This record gives sequence, C-alpha cells and structure tokens, in this order.
Amino acid sequence: MSAPSNAATTGPAAGSAATASGAGARRPLGSRLAGRLGGGVVRVVLVLVALFWLMPTIGLLASSLRDPADIAATGWWKVFTTPAQLTTENYSRLLDNDVITNSLLSTVLITVPATLLVVAIGSFAGYAFAWMEFPGRDWWFLVVVGLLVVPVQVALVPVSKLFGEIGIFETTIGVVLFHVAFGLPFAIFLLRNFFAEIPRELLEAARLDGAGEVRLFTRVVLPLGGPAIASLGIFQFLWVWNDMLVALIFADSKNPPITVALQQQVRQFGNNIDVLAPGAFISMVIPLVVFFAFQRQFVSGVMAGAVK
Repeated sequence: MSAPSNAATTGPAAGSAATASGAGARRPLGSRLAGRLGGGVVRVVLVLVALFWLMPTIGLLASSLRDPADIAATGWWKVFTTPAQLTTENYSRLLDNDVITNSLLSTVLITVPATLLVVAIGSFAGYAFAWMEFPGRDWWFLVVVGLLVVPVQVALVPVSKLFGEIGIFETTIGVVLFHVAFGLPFAIFLLRNFFAEIPRELLEAARLDGAGEVRLFTRVVLPLGGPAIASLGIFQFLWVWNDMLVALIFADSKNPPITVALQQQVRQFGNNIDVLAPGAFISMVIPLVVFFAFQRQFVSGVMAGAVK
C-alpha cells in the first residue's frame, strides 16, 4: 500500500521539478532570435552594410580610372557595364603634375617625423610615469591627462605668433613640432597605462640581473609594449596624414601637404578631375595600407592600453 502513495507523492514533485527546470532553461526572446538569425541572414546584412560603407571609395577608384570625358558624360557605375572605360592615363598625368607629387613628398616629410617623434618621446615618458619615482609624478600625469581636452583651435593664434618670431612659420619643422606637441598627451596616456600593466616581478627580476633603467626599457618594456606602440603609431600617422587645418595654417603655401593641395585643386574641379580623382585615391590608400599592416597590434594595443 505504501508504493502507490510514494508514486503519488513523487510524481507531482517530479513533474513540478521538470517544469521548473524547463522554465529555467528557457532562453530570453532576444537570445533565441539572435540564435536563429545568427547564420546566413546576419552575414548577408553585414556584407550589404560593408558594401554601402565602401561605396564612396569604390566610386573614387572607378573615377580615377576613367577618362575625363567619360566622367562628365556618365556616372562611375558605368564601368561595370562598359569596363573598356578603365584606363591608367590619369595616374600617368598625376605623376607629371608637380603640384601633387611635391605635395605627397611634403606630406611624407611631415608625417614620418611627427609619428616617430611622438612614439619615441611618448615611450620614454610613458615608462617614466609608470615605473620611475620622481617628485610630483602623479600631479604631472594629471596635467598630461588634462591636456587631452585642449582643442587645437585654441593654440592656432599664439603658436602662429611664436613660430613667426622664431622664424619657423610656414616651414615643415613648424608643422612637425605642432603635431608632436598635440600628439604627446595621448601618446603618454596610452603608453603609460599599457606599461603599468607589465608585472612588477618581471622588472624586479631584470633589475636583480643587473639591468639598469635604459637596458630595462629597451630589452623588457619596449618588446612587451609593441602592440601599444603600433597602435599609437597608427593613430598618429592617420591624424597627421589626414590633417588639413594645421597644414593650411602652418605649412608652406608654395609646397603644401596633399590635403591642402587637393583642396586647392577642388576649386578647378571641372578642369582637372583627371588629376584630382587619382590624387585623392592615393591620399586615402596610403593610410589604409599602414593600418592594415599593423591591424593586429592595433586591436590588442587599444584593448590593453585604454584602461588600467
């Protein structure tokens, strides 16, 4: 007689436990929708978004490979139906245009030193703020962080007067110094936070082996800080290469960087589209090549150095 009673007792309990387990295992509606749509549909949507985002770049590339007469007559999308329009004559004319070629050289002479100086000085300062003891270290670092919010426009007039007095206004040196000054706060902030994540035990072990500060910095800190340094280099390179405000004010008006040269060419858009389109595309491709060359270090460096 006791067996049916036990069965009657355990049956509803087991049923309620199963019901509770099923309710607890039920996923939220958003999770279920994401699971069902996480396959091909999402991939198709992402591909369409990427194509839409790249549409101006594709149009610029197509225009740079078309004859000026074809550009004036039809839209750039006609190259897909009439690929015979594609030609490299525009790039040949671009190489013969002294204004564009000199502006590209001027941009390189500004961007490369400004990037290397910011990376080098920022690395030394970041290591000092992270692992060296000196009076007022934390207060000085707060000053550096505060400089991050200072807009470039605030310094244009006083720095112009200063550069004019010392004779470097409208020179490559003046543009490089301006970019270095405004690039250092972010560089120090990023690298200091990254270097501070290095285990203290590793540095102490190197000191016990007789390594001084210089050897410790070059042999231990710099190799470990490669991702952050690569990220900083990409940031600085893109900022300086694509800058037009600083170049428009401080650069030599007779030999301006590529951004200013293209802006001047736009005024004669109807007459020199065969030079403007390939020049703009080359100006855009070079930073992209630099970015994709260091994209792995860029992602890891930003994620590791953004917060402490």
